[in-house]
Amino acid sequence: MSSSIKKILIVDDEQPIRTLLEYNLKQAQYETITAADGEEAVLKTEMEKPDLILLDLMLPKMDGIDVCKTLRQRGLDIPIIMLTAKGDELDKVLGLEIGADDYMTKPFSPREVVARVKAVLRRSGEWTGRVEETGILTTGSLTVHAEQYEAYLDKVELEFTPKEFELLVYFMQNKNRVLSRDQLLSAVWNYDFAGDTRIVDVHVSHLREKIEENTKKPVFIKTVRGIGYKFEEPKI
Repeated sequence: MSSSIKKILIVDDEQPIRTLLEYNLKQAQYETITAADGEEAVLKTEMEKPDLILLDLMLPKMDGIDVCKTLRQRGLDIPIIMLTAKGDELDKVLGLEIGADDYMTKPFSPREVVARVKAVLRRSGEWTGRVEETGILTTGSLTVHAEQYEAYLDKVELEFTPKEFELLVYFMQNKNRVLSRDQLLSAVWNYDFAGDTRIVDVHVSHLREKIEENTKKPVFIKTVRGIGYKFEEPKI
């Protein structure tokens, strides 16, 4: 198998869904592996090192939220697209908060899944090139070494998911500019995301938890009511 071919782990307890996704992803020239429960998903992720995971929310033994949380706690930053049933709104947001990169609501078309997989992998592939042009960014006591994928607050190293880090870099590149949620979706997520700006709010909330001393009174990421956000130099 050529090293340029991306490997996708499909995690779903329903055999027909695994088979359907596997067929369509193979048709799109991806290598596929599958898992039917959460424990198997964690094991296969560590053994196979997939390039992306399609992760169902409701799974036997360990649900998708716990799988995602476990992988992130173990330092595995593989892109994860969460698959959720219609109406599981709280679980979608929770999935994003603990490190999922994207989510899709069932029922979905196989073509839509393939398109979303391509978009997420494209973002991951383009990330290195954007970072190399960025260098070192500093705002107040916050410093980002983009090439090394490192961030420090008061010289203490911080940990981010890939998407959180990319959002932080974009904010710092556009310091003092008011950025709408749609602008952030387009720039950081690289596609429309069906106009669902909640993903921006979730990631901003997660960033604030890591860089703000008081998330209720942020000094870096300010909310601009009715528009979006603005990244500022803290006022002394």
